[in-house]
Order: sequence, then structure tokens, then C-alpha cells
Amino acid sequence: KTGAAALTGRAAMRAGAGLVTVATAASAQPVLAALLLEAMSEPVAETPAHTIALKAREVLGALAERRDAVALGPGLGLDDDTQALARALVFDCARPMVVDADALTALAGHLDRLRGAAAARCLTPHPGEMARMLGVSVAEVQRDRIATARQFATGWKVHVVLKGAASVIGQPDGIVLVNPTGNPGMASGGTGDVLTGVAGALLARGLEPAAALASAAYLHGLAGDVAAERVGQESLLASDLIEALPEAFRRVGAGA
Repeated sequence: KTGAAALTGRAAMRAGAGLVTVATAASAQPVLAALLLEAMSEPVAETPAHTIALKAREVLGALAERRDAVALGPGLGLDDDTQALARALVFDCARPMVVDADALTALAGHLDRLRGAAAARCLTPHPGEMARMLGVSVAEVQRDRIATARQFATGWKVHVVLKGAASVIGQPDGIVLVNPTGNPGMASGGTGDVLTGVAGALLARGLEPAAALASAAYLHGLAGDVAAERVGQESLLASDLIEALPEAFRRVGAGA
């Protein structure tokens, strides 16, 4: 899913990361290079399914050492080898990390990989992904979104955004925030990948994880509101959010 990775990379650039490298399976690298004019791409070892292989772990670790933050998951794939790689990186990568999409799926049944992780972990699940990780139904997650986010964050000592209408941000100390920005038009493919890129960029810019995740959720929703003003909710695409990020940053800076 090169589109998911490209959206995350582009969003990170728009959110001020400065320099972004997207690591991907070697066969996908030419496609990503064409989609990402400003970001760099790095080809790594792949599986027979053309997803990133577990044997790329050391190369990815070396790449991460030279970066300020990592975003893991968008477009990653569900191959067993790739899922094992995701779990390994969640546990031992020494950089603050945003964990999303297929990397969240890799944690289902393996949440112990969060305990003792080498650096801060910021998870951005939608209700289905949260339900999969917890082994419960989506209805149970949605029954009390605040309690779900708080219990997950405090239980596993992570930062979490439970996405959806009024996204809920849970912190390891039990504090919970409810995000006021955003609109129904954002319920389309790829918008979550944009949030991952924004959160990764803010971590890379030096914000503490709690501030980075809350700010990313707010800016992401605000960009969605700006985009809806421009194109309407019915026509809103994830790429519209990326193009609206500069205005979202401007409004925050102006106190709007």
C-alpha cells in the first residue's frame, strides 16, 4: 500500500519535519520515489509477498538512529514476517514512535511488546483496531471511549489516540483529553495515515509525546475542517487534509 506510506510522508513534511525518509520494500521504492518529491525513500529487504522482511531489522534500526522519531504501520502489510518485524521495532527502537495501521494489527495478542519499550510509544487506533488489540467487540470499545483510552494508556504505559468523532487522547498518567476539531467528511481512506505523519513530525520537532499527540489530533482535525470549507465534506480526501495543514498551523499560531 504505497499510497498510505506516501500520505504519511507527505503529511510529516507539511507538519514541519524538515527531512523525511520512507523505508519500504525494495520493489515498492520506485513507486514511492515518484510519489514523494520532497521526501527521501530507502529500499530494504523484502518478503516473497513484497513487504518488508524481518531481516531488514538491523538496517531499519540504523536508519532510526539517525532520525529523531519514527512512524510505523501505514502500508506495512500483513505478511507474518513483516508483522514479526513490526513487533520487534515497537519493542526495541530507541526513538519515540507513532504506531498505526498494520503495526497495530501486529500487536494484537502481543501487547506485552509495549511493556519495557525502548522509548515513548504513541498509538493511533480507530475503534476496530483498538477492539482487535484488546480482543473485544467494537461495541465494547465504543460504549465508553474515555474509559477505553484511559485504561489502555495507563495499563500499557503508552500514549493513545482513539480515533473517531471527538477523538480521545489517553496518557500514561491517566489524563484524558477529548479533541474538539474534525468533521464526518474525514471518515475516508487515508486520513489516519495523515495523522500518523503529523504526530511523527511533532515528535521529531522535539515535543513531548503527550503534547505531540494532542497537538497532532487537534491540527489534523482542524486541517479537516479547513479542507471541508474548501471542498465540502462529501468530497474530502486525505490529500486535501495535507494541503490544508499550512492553514491549520496558521490558525493555531494566530490563536484562531
